[in-house]
Amino acid sequence: MWLDEQTLVVGRGYRTNEAGIDALRHALPGVEVVAVDLPHFRGPASVLHLMSLISMLDRDLAVVYPPLAPVRLLDLLAERGVRTIEVPEEEFDTMGPNVLALAPRVALAAEGNPETRRRMEATGVEVAVYSSAELGKGDGGPTCLTRPLIRTPGG
Repeated sequence: MWLDEQTLVVGRGYRTNEAGIDALRHALPGVEVVAVDLPHFRGPASVLHLMSLISMLDRDLAVVYPPLAPVRLLDLLAERGVRTIEVPEEEFDTMGPNVLALAPRVALAAEGNPETRRRMEATGVEVAVYSSAELGKGDGGPTCLTRPLIRTPGG
């Protein structure tokens, strides 16, 4: 996840190991690659990744699920002045934290997360929703359904 133009945050877990993180550091000279440990949560078979827990909506705004968010990540957000919008417990499994920023403060979210949507809109985020019943089967949210050529913070 790009925190800013010079900082890439990578979740270390069952799907991304230290060798993969080192490869990113080698491939991106001049970029600060910050590794944060992901929780065990549901174990090795789970597809939990960093963007299962957080999505940047703008350079200074993110939607996040704090109960599973790495402490180092929450500290980094606070240090960088990134305000967070908390996803409630009941909207975690319906991809509440997995939101695709289409532009700064313009987001695409899976329907079925009305409180997360309300919280985003209360901070000035324009939110469009899509029916994830077919597209998001399994553990995929809107960020999982894209392949950006260029991804910048908040866009």
